[in-house]
Amino acid sequence: MSREQLSSKLAVILHADVAGSTILVRENEQLAHERIQDTFQHFSKIIIEHQGRVHELRGDALLAEFERASDAVSAALELQVTQHEYNAKIDDTIKPEVRVGVALGEVIIADGTITGAGVVLAQRLEQLSKPGGVVIQGAAYETIPERFPFEYASLGNHQVKGFDEAIRAYEVTLSDGKTIPPSQAISRQTVVKISRNQFSGIAAILIIVALTILYWLKPWEAQTEPLLVEQTALQQSGIPSIAVLPFTNISNNPEQEYFVDGITEDIITDLSRLSKLRVLARNTSFKYKGQIIDLKKIANELGVSHILEGSIRRTGNNLRITSRLIDSISGESIWAERFDKQLDDAFKVQDDVTQSIVSSLSIKLTGRDKEVLAQPTTSSFAAYDLFLQGQSLTNERTKEANLQAQKKSIKKRLS
Repeated sequence: MSREQLSSKLAVILHADVAGSTILVRENEQLAHERIQDTFQHFSKIIIEHQGRVHELRGDALLAEFERASDAVSAALELQVTQHEYNAKIDDTIKPEVRVGVALGEVIIADGTITGAGVVLAQRLEQLSKPGGVVIQGAAYETIPERFPFEYASLGNHQVKGFDEAIRAYEVTLSDGKTIPPSQAISRQTVVKISRNQFSGIAAILIIVALTILYWLKPWEAQTEPLLVEQTALQQSGIPSIAVLPFTNISNNPEQEYFVDGITEDIITDLSRLSKLRVLARNTSFKYKGQIIDLKKIANELGVSHILEGSIRRTGNNLRITSRLIDSISGESIWAERFDKQLDDAFKVQDDVTQSIVSSLSIKLTGRDKEVLAQPTTSSFAAYDLFLQGQSLTNERTKEANLQAQKKSIKKRLS
C-alpha cells in the first residue's frame, strides 16, 4: 500500500443498521429491500445537511463521519423522528427501524475506505441500542454543549468485544416539545489563545511532524510508484466519466426484468449522447448484473469518476424508480432521488435522471447536446414496452430469441 493512500485521524463515527432486517426480508424480500434503501437514502441526505459525510452505504447498514458529536446526534435523532412518522403510515409489518451508535475515536483512511477503533466502537454501541434508538459513547457525550435539546439516560459501563476497558454509554432522545436545531457550518477561522509554553510545545510537535513527512515522502528521490487506477483514468479523460450499473428489479414479477434492463439501457444511451461526459458501454456495465456490488472495487476496475445505481418497481400502472449518483473516489452520494410516476411518464423519468446528472456534475451542454436531448420519443407506452421486450430478446443472441424479437417489432410498428 502506498504512503499516499494511508492516513489516520480522530473523528466522530456514526454507524447505523436496520433492526431485524433478516426477518423483514423473509416476509417480503423485494418490499423490504425497497424500504430499507429508501430509509438510508433519506438518512444520507440528513447526514449531509448536518455537516456529515457518508462513507459506506451497503445493504442494511450505513457508516458516516462527523467532526462534531452534536452534528452526529442531531442527524441520528432527526432520522428517528422522521422514520417514526414514515413507519406510522405503513399498514403492513415491513417497517424498517434503525439503530444508531455514535463514537469518538481514531480512524484509518485507506484506499477511500474508513476503518479503525472508532468504527468498531460505533458498531458495538449501535448493538446496544434498541430499535429506533440512539446510543453514544461517554467521550462523545462530554463534547456536546448543554444548549442542545437532548435528554440522556446512562446505560452504565459495558465491556464490549475488542476493547480492554469498559465503555461508558448513554441513550439519547429528543427533549419533549423540542425540535432539532439546524446545523451550523464549521468555522475554519476560529482564533485560539494559547500560552507561550503551549506555543513552544505545538511548534516542537509541528517540526517533528514535518520532518516525519519529509522522511516518508523523500521529495529528493524520483517517484516510481504508479498512480491509482481511478486517478490515471481521470487524468487521461479530462472529463467526468460514469458507469450506469444495471438497475435492480424489485417488482413482485420477475418477468419485468426486460423492462428494468430497458430503462437502464435508455439512460446509458441518453447520457452517451453528451459530448462532455464519458459513459461506459452497456456491455461493460451489465457484466455486473446480479452480482453483490462493491462500488469502490467496480470504480477501480472501470476507471470512472462516478457510478449511477438504482432500482425499479413496476406494479400495475404505477412505476417507482430510485437512483443514486456516487462519487467513486470519495464514495459519497452526491445525488439521490425517488420518482413515483404512472407508466406513461416513464420517458419523463429518464429525462429527469439525465438532467439531474448533468446538473450534479456541472456539465455544460453544447447546442448540439441540447438538440439531442430535446428530440421527442414515441408517445405510445405500449409501443415502447414492445420495443423493450424485443430489445431484451435481441440481447440474448439466440435464433429463437431473434424470431420472437422480430414478432415484437412487427407489433410495435402496428401500434
